[in-house]
Amino acid sequence: MKKKWNRNGSVLLVVVFAIALLTTLVTGMLQMNTEELMLMQNQVSAAETLAIANAGLNDAFAELRSNSSWNSGFTDKSFSDGTYTVTVSGTLPSLTVESTSLLNGFTARLAADMTVSTASPYVIRIDQLRINE
Repeated sequence: MKKKWNRNGSVLLVVVFAIALLTTLVTGMLQMNTEELMLMQNQVSAAETLAIANAGLNDAFAELRSNSSWNSGFTDKSFSDGTYTVTVSGTLPSLTVESTSLLNGFTARLAADMTVSTASPYVIRIDQLRINE
């Protein structure tokens, strides 16, 4: 006597359900990895923008060390892949130098309250440094 197999498709249904579950799991993991990569890219861009603002501040310090009465600043000066703008305000010996940078939609701002010596070489003392205020 031969056995009759009951082939109602239950194995096929379990396999389809398992594939759907694995697909959902892999899609979720890919989404998490994509978000982490975007966060990392944003962190790198923010750090690079802050470094460009720091370069603008250092450029202003170099100008002030050679000429303490320099106060013209810079406008959209290129550095790396971004730009920075520097403004100088106040009167000697107390000055405030602000450097604002722009890179890929990110902006950073550094402001330094400083005292500049009256004799050459002009020594600069930073009294207060503010970052992204």
